[in-house]
Order: sequence, then structure tokens, then C-alpha cells
Amino acid sequence: MKSFDSVTGLVLPEPKNRLFLWSVLIVVSLISGAYFVGNAFFANEYKQRLARWGLIRTIPDSKSNACKRQCWPFGSDALPEGIIARTSNLEMRPLWDSGRDHRIIKRPLNLLAMAVGLKQKEIVSKIVEKFLSSDFVVMLFHYDGSVDGWKSLAWSNHVIHVSAINQTKWWFAKRFLHPDIIAEYNYIFLWDEDLLVDNFDPKRYLSIVKEEGLEISQPALDPTKSEVHHPLTVHKAGSKVHRRYYKLKGSGRCDDDSIAPPCIGWVEMMAPVFSKKSWQCVWHLIQNDLIHAWGLDRQLGYCAQGDRMKNVGVVDSEYIVHLGLPTLGGPNGNEAPTDSSGGNARAKVRMQSYIEMQVFGKRWKDATKKDKCWIDPYEQQANLTTH
Repeated sequence: MKSFDSVTGLVLPEPKNRLFLWSVLIVVSLISGAYFVGNAFFANEYKQRLARWGLIRTIPDSKSNACKRQCWPFGSDALPEGIIARTSNLEMRPLWDSGRDHRIIKRPLNLLAMAVGLKQKEIVSKIVEKFLSSDFVVMLFHYDGSVDGWKSLAWSNHVIHVSAINQTKWWFAKRFLHPDIIAEYNYIFLWDEDLLVDNFDPKRYLSIVKEEGLEISQPALDPTKSEVHHPLTVHKAGSKVHRRYYKLKGSGRCDDDSIAPPCIGWVEMMAPVFSKKSWQCVWHLIQNDLIHAWGLDRQLGYCAQGDRMKNVGVVDSEYIVHLGLPTLGGPNGNEAPTDSSGGNARAKVRMQSYIEMQVFGKRWKDATKKDKCWIDPYEQQANLTTH
């Protein structure tokens, strides 16, 4: 029997039926709640998947709106900003008392990197001693694989040693001198090992480079003792710096109207010196597979942070001797008259260098044609000069 409410006049269901209705309502409520919660969860997961696939852009929450990360280092988006270490250096850290030593020791601001072999140990030692006394970090690239042979020198434990058999300094530089690794150094000296530095002082050299605004430079070569490949590099007595070379007769003339290497805006590759900003460009210009870097010198001016006719030069007052010793091309990274097949190893190295120069030239030409947004500033300069 159904009960009757005398106040409202409504017929009430039996207690059993009433309990059944309440159970139905509870079940329906639970199902509805689960639906909406699950729908929101799966929708959010679906959006995240689409975002990962690049199909939609994620919708940032209110916190993200206030924390837009621009120019974030690649791969660091999962980290809080304060923990990110963007750059590094070549400073060796002690195993204990690092805090105390860090406060006491003045950190060097410039870097000398050289490709070396044990046969030139005496020459290299004189160079290293001069640069270490001028507060440089020194990094030696051992192309002959011999590192232990340098341990007898007092400074050996104070420099960075990297070893790889029969590799050039450009191979080493591309792999170990990334701009983010050497970001703390103002100038990078990337030198060969066969240089005499009796008339060279690193501190005076840098003082002149800064005064003259040279982003890319090299010390001049003593013409009486050096192997000279390009007349622009020859030391001029009584001069502090020169940027231009003159040849007024014969082919390949260089005069006041010349605006391109090797007449002006050019240095050779045995002893180049780069500012931090120019190296950030030059590193990208070095090809990963073309380890001899022939042809690279012609394009260095594009990294001169402005006009290569002003920002590239040869320093005369601090000059060196280039001995021109043949090294790479034999067993253990040193010169040998023949290789294992009976051929002249050095001749093969030079042939490979020439081939790489041709490849680099073609890559440059192809790149300039394909990049529709790139404008050659020196082509425009040449057009203005001819007109």
C-alpha cells in the first residue's frame, strides 16, 4: 500500500521503492561525475599528445603566461631557469678546497690552443711558457698521441691535453673549442707548433689588437727567417699594424682600390687570433669533415664583425718566425718520406688539402645561391667600387 501525506496531499511510495529511487539517483550521479572527470582528463592528455606531435600549440596555464621562455637552450625546457649552466670553460678544478682556490686564483681571460707533436717539444715549450706567464689558458692538441712525453716539463700539469692520432688543429678546434665551451675567453689564439716567439709578447699584442679594433689578426712574419707563403704577412719595420698589401706589377695586382683577400682583410692560417665574437662565427664556418681548412682563410672576413678592411690586420710590432716544418703525414703523426704503400705521405696530405679547398669553395658558392635571404656585403661593396 502507498502512504498518503495529509499535509501535502501527495501519495508517497513504499519504503522499499523509496530506497530504490535513492539508489538510482546515487548511481546516476556517480556515473555523471566519472564521465566529466574522465572526459577532462582524456581531453587534456589528447591535447598534450597533439602538442607533442606538433599538431596544436599547448595552451599555457596562468603561470606559463607570466613565464614565457624565449631563447631557451635546446633541451633545457624541463629545468628551472636558475639551475641552467649555459656555458663552460677550460679551467681545471681541484678535488678539494675549490671554494678557497676559486677566490684566490685569478681566472685567465684568453686562450692559446695548439696542435703539437713531441718532435717540436722544445719550440712548443718556449711558446707555452710565454703564454702561461701572460695569464692564458693553454690547450694542447696532440696529433701524435704522445702525452706522457710532455710530463717532464714543469708546466705540463697546468695545461689541457687532448690526444687524437693524425688530426689537424681544425679538427680539434671544431670538436673542442665550441663557443659555449670557451665563452669566457676574450681572445683565442689557434696556432701551429713551428713558431718562434723571441720577438713576441702576448700582452703587448693584445693591447695593440684592442687599440686597433682588430677582430681577426695575426702577428707578422720575420721575412729573413720565416717560410713566407703570402706577402701580406711579412713584417714591416717601424710599423705597428698593417691591413693592406701592394703589388703594382704583374698578375694578381693589389693597390688602393683592392677590397678583397689576399690584398686586404686577410690573415694566414698558421697563427690566427680571433676575438670572442669573431670566433662565435668562425666556428660555424669550419666544416666538420674538411679538416685541413684550406680556403677558409678567404672567407674569414665575413666573421670580422663589420668591415674586414678595418677589422682584420697583421700586427708588425709583435712578430714571429714561421719555420714551416712539415709534420702531419707520417706514422705517429710525424713526417716520413714514404707511407705504408710506398708513396709520399706528405704529398698525399697536400693533395687532400687541395681537394678540400675545392670542396669548400663549392659549398660556399652553393650556400650563397640557395640562401635567398643572405646578402653579400662585399659584393655590394665591389659594385660600388667599380661604379
